[in-house]
Amino acid sequence: MSDFDVIVMGGGPAGSTAAATLAMRGRRVVVLEREHFPRYHVGESMMPFCYFTLERLGLIEQMNSARCIKKYSVQFASLNGRVSQPFYFFQHYDHQSSTTWQIWRSEFDLMLLNNARDKGVVVHEGMTVRETIFDDNGFVVGVRAVDEAKNVHEFRAPMTIDATGRSAVFAGQQRWKVRDPELNKIAIWTYYKGAKRDEGYDEGATTVAYIPEKGWFWYIPLADDIVSVGVVAEAGYLYRDTRDLAAIFQRETQANPWIADHLSTGEICAPHRVTGEYSYRSRHCAADGIVLVGDAFAFLDPVFSSGLFLALRSGEIAAEQVDGALTDGDYSATRFDEYGREMCRGIEAMRKLVYAFYDTDFTFKTLFMERPDLRSPVTDCLIGDLWKDFDDLFAELSRFAKLPETLPYGSTESKPTLAAL
Repeated sequence: MSDFDVIVMGGGPAGSTAAATLAMRGRRVVVLEREHFPRYHVGESMMPFCYFTLERLGLIEQMNSARCIKKYSVQFASLNGRVSQPFYFFQHYDHQSSTTWQIWRSEFDLMLLNNARDKGVVVHEGMTVRETIFDDNGFVVGVRAVDEAKNVHEFRAPMTIDATGRSAVFAGQQRWKVRDPELNKIAIWTYYKGAKRDEGYDEGATTVAYIPEKGWFWYIPLADDIVSVGVVAEAGYLYRDTRDLAAIFQRETQANPWIADHLSTGEICAPHRVTGEYSYRSRHCAADGIVLVGDAFAFLDPVFSSGLFLALRSGEIAAEQVDGALTDGDYSATRFDEYGREMCRGIEAMRKLVYAFYDTDFTFKTLFMERPDLRSPVTDCLIGDLWKDFDDLFAELSRFAKLPETLPYGSTESKPTLAAL
């Protein structure tokens, strides 16, 4: 099938956003998704600046009428269970986007994929990409994929977008995937029905609750009286006396009084799951004929719920660059230099905040006691306004916490290895 302008590998938030954005510009797009939607996915908490991509996709009305819990803030529970003053988004930023959502990813991701369909995107579910097709000059010019009956299909297009999530298909094939040197965490999570919720504006708040060794819980209220709850820490800490996920999870719930109290009225209603080694970035964001978006390019850390926002935003920015490449007939990797720089700049801003969070000698309370004016730029990061000048914030933050050096990669690469995926 060669009648497409763009092939999108993966139909999750980054892929669906890129596909819909390109279709809105009149491009012929095909999405190849290995699973069937709706499908389960973790990562239910949104940042306020997700609003703007969703608005451009025409989805705000659907979001407001969907089964979503309204999220007005983020709050932190200390080791003794005391809750901080919440970061209320509407106090910082007077805009409709200040009210965001806690979502069921199965429903949200299906909405995004259906939106792409509605805009004319051809979607093939149950279709797994096996091989990229290169021309004689080393440009990616298509893919070969297999359906569930093991039939082979060939798709051709001048541009391909890799939105394969944490599978990071192209980066993995090219050996571009590099783990973050310090963020060596694992997460164990499950779901509770009937657990406690705070009152008023705090009912839908994301709560980050500390445990020893700079570990933490997420507590995300969802629809249907369900709460998503997960614990994140170093593997050595969580696996110190057992590898039984349920036993580890129950042990750690007693390490923070706020978590123990809020879960006391609930019952577990889903299996425990685990994932690890999830902080990474690709050495390159693009090669000739292909660009990486969402988790296929980078994933930082779940602590500030940046993953879904970066997926939406990267899908949108990359699509704009792909549209320009199609207009000019130039599919070289260097077309995506600006995309790579912009995404890395935003990721690095959040990355510094994440490193500070994990510094055992740092607390935001200490920072704000000395510099209360820095609460505003920190909140900018928490809402997703990542492309601002944060020089003052990080210069001051470096006095309190050890911040990372900027990673020297994430640029473009023109000559990938000609190998099967």
